[in-house]
Amino acid sequence: MAIRYQVMRFPNGKGKAVTFSYDDGQRTDLRLADTLTRYGLKGTFNLNGGEGEFGKHITPDEVKEHMLEKGHEIAVHGACHRAPGRHRPVQGIKDILDCRLHLEETYDTIIRGMAYPDSGIRRIAGFTSYETIKDYLTDLDIAYSRSLGEDNDLFELPSDWHNWIPTAHHSNPEIFNYIEKFLKANVFEGYVSRRDSLLFYVWGHAFEFDRNDNWDLLDKICEKISGHDEIWYATNIEIYDYVTAYNSLRYSADASRIYNPTLYTIWFEVNKKIYSIKPGETLKIPME
Repeated sequence: MAIRYQVMRFPNGKGKAVTFSYDDGQRTDLRLADTLTRYGLKGTFNLNGGEGEFGKHITPDEVKEHMLEKGHEIAVHGACHRAPGRHRPVQGIKDILDCRLHLEETYDTIIRGMAYPDSGIRRIAGFTSYETIKDYLTDLDIAYSRSLGEDNDLFELPSDWHNWIPTAHHSNPEIFNYIEKFLKANVFEGYVSRRDSLLFYVWGHAFEFDRNDNWDLLDKICEKISGHDEIWYATNIEIYDYVTAYNSLRYSADASRIYNPTLYTIWFEVNKKIYSIKPGETLKIPME
């Protein structure tokens, strides 16, 4: 039986994806959302929702108009902005569940994503552990959660969706070098086992642009990374759902037949040839 490599590709066979993630739901998020929309980019806005003091800066109508109706995602950021690593599990569960319930009721939608508030899981007190936090996030139907603090230029998809490490904060002095490296990378050439699809993930707080008086930085980032035909511009949950669907494909023992049980058309590469498989379809791949 021939040995071959199969590599996931993003929708329409693209080899790269870009996403943005911004926290806290300040009024500056509206300007950021409008900027992403203008450049054809997509972002995830992590909102606080509940009885806490956070999450009262923008109105539901504004969120709908500037974010949801423009194809952006909203996600959980805690009712009271509690770092789950610094609190007992019952407190972390309540903060996340209250936020999710409030946002889903307010926006009449299902919310499955999250970004850790405050220090998140970077600092773990004796009350809990990362394994405990991951377990209760899974029980709360939180599909992924963005962490932070380890900026890098690997452009990898997460191996652990509840510890999703972004590429860079927008203020990282290396961000334009990272973008240049990302844009120059050719995932369709080179050694076959190293042609994985790439993800560039920018995160931050929109109010930082106000505080530092550097909204032009956002425009420069967006202008540099937008408008490339080989890139899929997506929200966090769109990336999670697509990758999860790809990983749900079913194979015959010799991998010559592939069945797609999902609702997504999935794209992948085998031996430098791009294939797509529709929902419910079984595809036979020539053995070489």
